[in-house]
Amino acid sequence: DIHGQFHDLLQVFSKGGPAPKTRYLFLGDYVDRGHNSVEVMTLLLCLKVQFPKQITLLRGNHECREISSHYGFFAECQSKFQDKEGLEIYEAFSNVFDYLPLGALLGKEIFAVHAGLSPGIISLDQIRVMERFGEVGERNPCLQDLVWSDPTEIHKGFFRSDRGNGYLFGEDVVDRFLKENKLSRIVRSHQLCKEGYQETFGGKVLTVWSAPNYCYRMENKASVLIIDESCKYKFSTFEASKENLNK
Repeated sequence: DIHGQFHDLLQVFSKGGPAPKTRYLFLGDYVDRGHNSVEVMTLLLCLKVQFPKQITLLRGNHECREISSHYGFFAECQSKFQDKEGLEIYEAFSNVFDYLPLGALLGKEIFAVHAGLSPGIISLDQIRVMERFGEVGERNPCLQDLVWSDPTEIHKGFFRSDRGNGYLFGEDVVDRFLKENKLSRIVRSHQLCKEGYQETFGGKVLTVWSAPNYCYRMENKASVLIIDESCKYKFSTFEASKENLNK
């Protein structure tokens, strides 16, 4: 998650290296909460156009009109541009969000997604053929689950999430999904981590959080997850930028 924290996004590239030399997979939630969602999306889309094979952008739960119209992005577009132009720019970004992919497969053994799993999805093939173009959850509730659900170490199976969307899912669900798809682990974001990352179920689920001092007040660290060609991984953590701390 970046959440409009532009100067902290620059730290991600500082940690990982320049885009032409490093392949980047972003897990969604680029907008809302922070003050510079327009700048974040503009930079990421420019890099995607310039280096299409080096930059991959997944969709998060904030990349939809229902959420971004209430949590900062719409208001930011309106404040930075004239009223009509601001609306047009917001709609243009929202149209791009409608086409962002929901997941990615790394080295044929790591599944990357914004949030988590769905009781309606057993195999990766179901995600590949999913009708995903449009608003989150409008056509397929399973799509909504992928961008809203969270792992839990308290329960087994699926439980409705207190977020109001998606589910909590236990280790048994993860084991079944990994076995069915011949995977080793799941990489996701979606949840604030005080240390910038979290390893759940013995490392079978990795959560990476890249917005330090979230909302300019949470005083959390952030991280970049580095995965090599053999799918070995390590987290590289970082603190908030000076621009973040001066908000």
